[in-house]
Amino acid sequence: MRGIGIRLGILGAIVVGGLIARPFLTDSAGDLHVGDCFDVPSGGQETVKDVQHHPCDQEHSAEVIFVGDFGGSSGDTYPTDVEMLTFLSGSCLPAYHGYTGTDVTLQATYDIAWLQPTTDGWDGGDRSVICYLYRLDGTTFRGSLKAG
Repeated sequence: MRGIGIRLGILGAIVVGGLIARPFLTDSAGDLHVGDCFDVPSGGQETVKDVQHHPCDQEHSAEVIFVGDFGGSSGDTYPTDVEMLTFLSGSCLPAYHGYTGTDVTLQATYDIAWLQPTTDGWDGGDRSVICYLYRLDGTTFRGSLKAG
């Protein structure tokens, strides 16, 4: 009986350690959630696989404001730029306002960017779109921009 208790204790320590360390880990971009703070990969990468998470009270360059599946009319066809921009306008702009309490079009410090599936990911069933806010000047910031 003692052996089971020790194993459960070790398992519990691993789970708690993972939860505590998560904000500091490099992780798949697809694992981002609303409210996560991370660094936007530098170098103008077209395909982003991994991102560096940070606690929001530490320096970071982006904060997730929306995660959802593309709901356009494309069905099985990869969305056109117009279809994607229409989806983003209807999803990310309201999400920015709901998350920050401000209108992104009325301020000059932050903007919205997004991660979308690659064509290969789309063909494999990935429809997830992640919208995030970032500083227009490219600098990092501390703290969350989430309203109250």
